[in-house]
Amino acid sequence: MEKVSTIGLDVAKHVFQVHGVDAQGAVVVRRKLRRDDVVAFFTSLPACLIGIEACATSHHWARVLTALGHEVRLMPASYVKPYVERQKNDASDAEAICEAVTRPTMRFVPTKSEEQQSVLMLHRVRELLIRQRTMLVNALRGHLAELGIITRQGATGLSMLVALVEDEGHDLIPPLARSALFLLVQQLREVHEKVGELDRQIHIWHRSHELSRRFETIPGIGPITASAIVATVTDASLFKSGRQLAAWLGLVPRQNS
Repeated sequence: MEKVSTIGLDVAKHVFQVHGVDAQGAVVVRRKLRRDDVVAFFTSLPACLIGIEACATSHHWARVLTALGHEVRLMPASYVKPYVERQKNDASDAEAICEAVTRPTMRFVPTKSEEQQSVLMLHRVRELLIRQRTMLVNALRGHLAELGIITRQGATGLSMLVALVEDEGHDLIPPLARSALFLLVQQLREVHEKVGELDRQIHIWHRSHELSRRFETIPGIGPITASAIVATVTDASLFKSGRQLAAWLGLVPRQNS
């Protein structure tokens, strides 16, 4: 095999596509790799530039390949799409990645560390559990409304509904309905406890991280928001302005003109 200078790697769950070119841009390798063969393949190659779309597992592979001595650059998938020249498939995607990574105007995504991804997992699991908690609360309110039981909004009203379900000293709720709603109440308590545990873990990490504590000094930003920003934004210097960062985070509309 001639010396490879640039590789486009299309990552997947099981089968990866490799597209490599030499210094003159001539294709020297185009092949599929099973997941178990990826490390061995890149170990045998001299150090080169590797482009990967920033998607699921991309940060993991960027860390692995960087440890092997390669230069890895992650790119937003939307920035790679214009370079797909033929019908979309793994081979054409890898070729497009190989072309896009060499463009001087391409913008790259910093590789996240395992610690950053771990903190983000705490936030995402917490967000999922909060959505589940909201679903349980809405289900409990809706089912009891069918029996003519309505309470005020908020935690106080919810506590009243939970007390009604658990109190067997009245006949406002039929026995069959009570047995079903009691399961919702149990699950609601479990989810609430899990959210509280995640909050504690996030606060512990926040207190141990100097940059996250600095963000907390900004009015309106607490430990949850501060830790999320630190884990999400790897290198703020990549953004030209605060608005550009805000648009990337989704806080202000993106420019589409």
